[in-house]
Amino acid sequence: MPDLTLDLHPEAPSDHAAIERLHERAFGPGRFARTAFRLRENVPPFADLCFTARVGTLLVGSIRLSPVEIGSGFAAILLGPITIDPAFQSRGIGGALMRRSLETARARGHSRVILVGDAPYYQRFGFSVVPPGKLTLPGPVDPARLLLCELVDGAFEGVSGPVRGAQAA
Repeated sequence: MPDLTLDLHPEAPSDHAAIERLHERAFGPGRFARTAFRLRENVPPFADLCFTARVGTLLVGSIRLSPVEIGSGFAAILLGPITIDPAFQSRGIGGALMRRSLETARARGHSRVILVGDAPYYQRFGFSVVPPGKLTLPGPVDPARLLLCELVDGAFEGVSGPVRGAQAA
């Protein structure tokens, strides 16, 4: 495939149907049963932290970040889903979306992010495995796939407990 001219844009309401089709192709109907999906259920994502990737007019990627609360009221972000059209995977689109969303979250004053994902992939963006027993999610999650990232040094010090969906402030 030739070089791609990739454009990143804030997600717009007009993108929602295309993003849902992208999620359906990438994750299938089983996505609704996943623990991370359950956390996002009925919780609108942060509108200013969600981005799309386009090649020309074709939407080929999307990243969403949603508010969660940890323990006794610690605000955090749940990153995901990040979705790349299967025909455009392994071309740096996911990395570009990750960098844009995390930079924007940091610039807007957010301090901590969690996600369920593949540690070797996400380590390059500053994520590490959550120490055992620190966080609990409302469903089964492989502990090796529960990751955190501090956007501000020390942001997870003293933060522990159950993770639940929250409303954006």
